[in-house]
Amino acid sequence: MPSEFADGGIRFKYPENWQLERENSDTGWSVSVQSPGTAFMLVTLHEDMPSVERVAQTVLAAMQEVYPELEADDCIDSLAGQPAIGHDIRFFSLDLTNSCWTRIVYSARGTLLVMCQTSDLEFDTSEPVLRAMRKSLQFDD
Repeated sequence: MPSEFADGGIRFKYPENWQLERENSDTGWSVSVQSPGTAFMLVTLHEDMPSVERVAQTVLAAMQEVYPELEADDCIDSLAGQPAIGHDIRFFSLDLTNSCWTRIVYSARGTLLVMCQTSDLEFDTSEPVLRAMRKSLQFDD
């Protein structure tokens, strides 16, 4: 049976064997959901409502600092039925190819960042789970 996260009008389902951690910040909160391996999903709510473009560029710049040779494609998508922007990112770490997807969307409570990441070792098993988690995301009005 899946577990469910619900806070601040934002809900999503995740596997019960994945570990959830929540942290508060001055401008909202973040939740990370970690697989038993290396895959994870990060959800961050920015209640100060920065633009989706600013959040997308800030996240990409931070990733480029750590992985200067990463490849990134701009992406326009939808998240919880709302238009979302972000990047599909690929990079090498510890001799593994890693895939990362960022999507940023406005919600009634603030700007929401969703970031999913997995390595090529776990891609076939964790990628469908990450996509299902992202698809389960809902906003309460």
